[in-house]
Amino acid sequence: MLEIVGLDSTAQTVYELLIDNPPATFDEICTRVDIGDACLRKVLERLLCLGLVKSTASVPPKFTATAPDVALEVLLLEQQERIKRARLYVEQLAGRYVRTAAGREPAELVEVVSGQQAVAQLVEQIVRSTSHEIRFIDKHPYAVGPTVLAPVEAEMLRRGITYRALYDTAGLATRSIQAEIEPAIALGEQARVIPQAPVKLILSDRRLALLPLQSNPTTIDSVVAVHPSAMLDALGALFEALWRTALPIPAPTAKLAGASSLTPEDARLIALLTAGLPDQAVARQLGLSYRTFQRRLGALIEHLGVRTRFQAGLQAAFRGLVPAPSPPADLPGAQAQRESGPADGEQHPAPRTPDDRPD
Repeated sequence: MLEIVGLDSTAQTVYELLIDNPPATFDEICTRVDIGDACLRKVLERLLCLGLVKSTASVPPKFTATAPDVALEVLLLEQQERIKRARLYVEQLAGRYVRTAAGREPAELVEVVSGQQAVAQLVEQIVRSTSHEIRFIDKHPYAVGPTVLAPVEAEMLRRGITYRALYDTAGLATRSIQAEIEPAIALGEQARVIPQAPVKLILSDRRLALLPLQSNPTTIDSVVAVHPSAMLDALGALFEALWRTALPIPAPTAKLAGASSLTPEDARLIALLTAGLPDQAVARQLGLSYRTFQRRLGALIEHLGVRTRFQAGLQAAFRGLVPAPSPPADLPGAQAQRESGPADGEQHPAPRTPDDRPD
């Protein structure tokens, strides 16, 4: 727990012992912890050096812990200052890298990385080194399993990194939305669905893109890393174009305008239908048999006062039961639209719903 201030587990054990007990001599500490004399001397010297422990002038000297809220706060502030200086140095190095990259040969702007282990390592490295925003298009297959990257994403979201995710409908149908997608959304991920993703893609800030080398691969063992260039700009523009037409996946706790009239189960059903998942996939996501799903869907359509699924989709949109897409903050006109609302005569597009085909 205290490794960040330079304490290993042994030093932390001794420090906690001194916190929980009155001042103690070296021999008294030896009898209470299973540590050799030489090791204990080094530990106490380390604690004294860090200001976490004080010794008395008596003979033999007694050791006592310094108040943790004082001593540890000083060490943490020092560590924060070191991190701040390191970040400034990283920014300087990044600036030098960009200047050097501007003079690269064209062939050096695109890098091919092969081997599943090398690809997996690169993916995690790129994600962890992101400073502002990660944009990705989620599509099968995976170089790194979603469950492996989930803790990394949670850590990045807590650090304030923006995540925007586009999920392919076919891939989404094979995953547990409630167990895998909704926890990320609850932490701040902005998630949308597109009917068919043209490519699997990761964009880190505006400095690097990663995509499979092969078209429609069955496994990913080679990727292309694209550095700042016209190609990187084009991949970013592709993501933004898809983002504008994609449908949002609402957070499980989203406060939608008309959702108060729905049960949580019906709200989740509408969200899954809005995402465009096939009926069988929706039933599986809800943990229902297909027959029970049909009954629930019929009851929902009746609750909305309509006769067809197309009408149900329109009513869901009109009543504010599904979120409307909105442009990201950095697009021109996005701020003005948020402040003034839709232009006169303009309506948000109704959500796409499954075809009105007989079950």
